[in-house]
Amino acid sequence: MNLPMQRHYFAVGSSRIDMERSWFSRLLGNPMFKSFLLFSIFRAFYGAGILLVTWFLATETENPWWVSILFLLASMIFSRLLFRFIKSFRKSVDDSN
Repeated sequence: MNLPMQRHYFAVGSSRIDMERSWFSRLLGNPMFKSFLLFSIFRAFYGAGILLVTWFLATETENPWWVSILFLLASMIFSRLLFRFIKSFRKSVDDSN
């Protein structure tokens, strides 16, 4: 059985950089990865903001220490509610498409 030598079913001579770029572009094109990346960025900034406000409450005001704890508990509840809202909003946008 003679097979033609010129016909290739995969890229011949492609460099490692091209392979990594296509792998990375496929990763960025994955909707689950996009959601994870956006959620991680949101949580990083949100968490930093919450820590700054908690530090301010604990050091710069004359409130008792438990006010900072109550603020952290309230922020945990608020972040869960916000995440549910974002998920439901995203589902409604996905359903309309």
